[in-house]
Parts: sequence; structure tokens; C-alpha cells
Amino acid sequence: MCPSPFRSAPVCHSTVYHYFKRFCRDGTWRRIHDALYCRTRQLEGREEQPSFAIIDSQSVKTGPDARSDIGYDAGKKIKGRKRHILVDTLGMLLKAEVHSAGIQDRDGAALVFDKLANRFPFIEKICGDGGYQGPTVEETSPRPMEIIKRNQAGFQVLPKRWIVERTLAWLGINRRMAKDFERFSATSLAFIQTAMIKLMTRRLARYPLS
Repeated sequence: MCPSPFRSAPVCHSTVYHYFKRFCRDGTWRRIHDALYCRTRQLEGREEQPSFAIIDSQSVKTGPDARSDIGYDAGKKIKGRKRHILVDTLGMLLKAEVHSAGIQDRDGAALVFDKLANRFPFIEKICGDGGYQGPTVEETSPRPMEIIKRNQAGFQVLPKRWIVERTLAWLGINRRMAKDFERFSATSLAFIQTAMIKLMTRRLARYPLS
């Protein structure tokens, strides 16, 4: 049984889970994230609205309880889901989608770009790798695409693209996101948002209260 709320005891797991799922359904996680995002950009000396964005994806293996949006990424040889994210030049998350790893980047990008111009109307250009070339992306992207291809001669830190790759690395630091353990992709998306909320609150804590 859950302990009495009037005693000094840990909160029942079912209570925590209830509020977590409730916040997922009613958009609370997104609203918290967006409020912290604006504040973070202000304290970093940037405008609230970004003018440049970078897109990339990460295929991750799913756990045994996964029930939806599972596919095989032939390029990465991974069966699971794909985290598709769009970030600004600070590496802060603009939008994310979680879908089957079997969906190619150019098709998954359409999910990320959906209604993007409504939320971030001042974005002027979007940067991506060679997987985002082609008419499909050009038709769905609300802004012109800048394609930065990888140097086949060897390792090279690519301009602008390293920013989104760093953000994916930030997500992977969280133990719950070392792989996709979630049953549903909507829960995976919520954990991406909460991971970025944690990152931004730590960044905001560096600044003195004003």
C-alpha cells in the first residue's frame, strides 16, 4: 500500500507514474520545456526565437517491452526506434519525434518539420547531412536546407552538424536513454523532453538570481 500522505515517507510509485503520464497527455512537459528554453536563450544573450536549426537522427535498440514503432535501420544495422531531433545553435531542442528505425531520415524529417514554422517562424535555414537530400525533404521543409556531407577520407568535425551530434550525446548520458526501454514511443519522446529540462535547469542555475 502507498504510505499516508501525512507521513514523512517516499511518494508511492503509482502516484509518480500517474503524474508523469498525465503530464505527457496534457502537454505539461512540453510547456515546461518551452518556458525554460526561452529563458535559457535570454540568459545566453540570444533572441528567444532561433534563426538557424540543425536536424539529425539517432537509431537506438528497443527493450523487450516495446510494443509500437519498431523497425530495422539497414544502414546502422539496428532494430528499434529512431530519435529525430531539431536543435538550435546552442544545442537546445526545438522539436523531437520518435518513430520506427525503419523510416528513412528524409521521411522522418517530415514529421519534425510539421507545424515547425508556426512555433519558430524566424528560422531562416535548416542544416542536415546527406540523408536529407532530395525532393521529399525540399517539399516538406519550411525553410531552405543546407546539406553538409561527411568527408570520406577520414574523421572530421563537421561545421554546424557537430552541434546536433553533441545534443544526442547529452541525451545518451541519461541512464534511461542509453537505449529505448519504453513500451511506447510517446513515452520515449517525454524522456527526451525531461532530459533537456534537466540540462537547461542546470545551465540556468549557473546564473545569479535577478
